[in-house]
Amino acid sequence: MCISVASKLRKLSSSGEQRHGAEGEVMGRGTKTMIVQTWEWARNLTVAGLLIVTLGAVEGCSQQNVQYPGMSLPPTEFLIGPEDVLLVTVWRNQELSKEVIVRPDGKISLPLIGDVMAAGLSAQVLSKHVADALAEFMSTPTVSVQVKEINSYHIFAVGEVGKPGKIPLKSFTSVIQGISYAGGFTTFASRNNVHVLRMVKNAQGETKQIMIPVPYMDIVQGKNLEANFILKAGDVIVVP
Repeated sequence: MCISVASKLRKLSSSGEQRHGAEGEVMGRGTKTMIVQTWEWARNLTVAGLLIVTLGAVEGCSQQNVQYPGMSLPPTEFLIGPEDVLLVTVWRNQELSKEVIVRPDGKISLPLIGDVMAAGLSAQVLSKHVADALAEFMSTPTVSVQVKEINSYHIFAVGEVGKPGKIPLKSFTSVIQGISYAGGFTTFASRNNVHVLRMVKNAQGETKQIMIPVPYMDIVQGKNLEANFILKAGDVIVVP
């Protein structure tokens, strides 16, 4: 995608220079012609500026030297996310047991202890957090958390795919499978420029967006199978 935008920018700049030169040649042919040429040159400058901004935005989220090894392996456990339906059971205490939906802020509300952060945790870890919170009110509580419905694991597909939009998933999915769920490529898809946008946290805990290139042709030809990585919730498949 970065190469495609840069190529368009170079062509546009070259075209603008040629038209600018033509402006000087036609000055003797009448004021009307000169005005038309000048207007076209100004328009090209505006479009070129927009392309520069777009190119800068793409480069700003690009990821260089992506390390694919390990990315193709599915996670060992599912992490809870917003919209998931959980069944929290407190042994021998029906009043504290409850079916809850994870809110958009990642929290759940439980009797006695109030809000508890659930997003980003496994069911086992969340069970321990709830038990620790209940320990202030009762002796050695035994808590289990069951994920009844998985609604947080979804991705998005945009661009030249058959069915763009939000794609709900019920199991760990590779990027090639994700493209298939999106209806595959359209006739005009640039298969060599596919990439995935992903939100990650850096060492300082700040969230940023990265761009992961997808060497589609290498993957389907068996040359780089490690690049067929597992998608994470919220990933966006972009097909120019």
